[in-house]
Amino acid sequence: MAAEIRTFPCLSDNFGYLIHDGATGATASIDAPEAGPIIQALEREGWKLTDILVTHHHGDHVGGVAELKRKYGCRVVAPHDKTAKIADVDLRAANGDVVKVGNLLARVLETPGHTLDHVSYVFDAEKALFAADTLFSIGCGRVFEGNHPMMWESLLKLRALPDDFRLYCGHEYTAANVKFALSVEPDNPALKARAEEVTRLRADNKPTIPSLLGEEKKANVFLRADDPAVAARLHMKGAAAADVFGELRERKNKS
Repeated sequence: MAAEIRTFPCLSDNFGYLIHDGATGATASIDAPEAGPIIQALEREGWKLTDILVTHHHGDHVGGVAELKRKYGCRVVAPHDKTAKIADVDLRAANGDVVKVGNLLARVLETPGHTLDHVSYVFDAEKALFAADTLFSIGCGRVFEGNHPMMWESLLKLRALPDDFRLYCGHEYTAANVKFALSVEPDNPALKARAEEVTRLRADNKPTIPSLLGEEKKANVFLRADDPAVAARLHMKGAAAADVFGELRERKNKS
């Protein structure tokens, strides 16, 4: 029985995600921005929350953990880095660990940079990547706690996943990301096609997520900092990929 994934808005621009194993009834929330929308989605589907898979410690990703834990008695899985304060953690997960949600298997990738504790969850059989604030559609997260080389290495881990995986990220930032990306690569055909798609989706008040990882690899300039054409656009011919990435990220910060 195939897994079911539900996507819904939380807070001002966060995504909430539930992944459900129909064979066992197990259901995981990827992060918990706030409890209310997650509870509503569970009740709408008739599912019970068994797990919360936390990606990092920021409040807009863990704000609902305590309330959901009290209501459902669910297991809380969090990154291995214990220096980050996350309440009610039952299990710590490090790079390469596999977390079971019923019969579903989530592989843990450590993807630091946005925060030092950030992890992403990869459901290989379901071809689903939950990347939270490391990789966005046509963008990436701000580098708050790590550094640019660290974040670039994390993006390379995600870029190495197969093209037919679907990206589920932490926020609805795609339209703003497209605007910035077009300022760097105005003639990128994949980016222009994505821009048109995003305009249509947002006009209909539909989410821009999930997106195909293969399309992100073509259209997301942050995933292509090692492309000589991108370096040339920034007048950084011959520069190290991490430095090109850093320049892109700094320009996005100011955009």
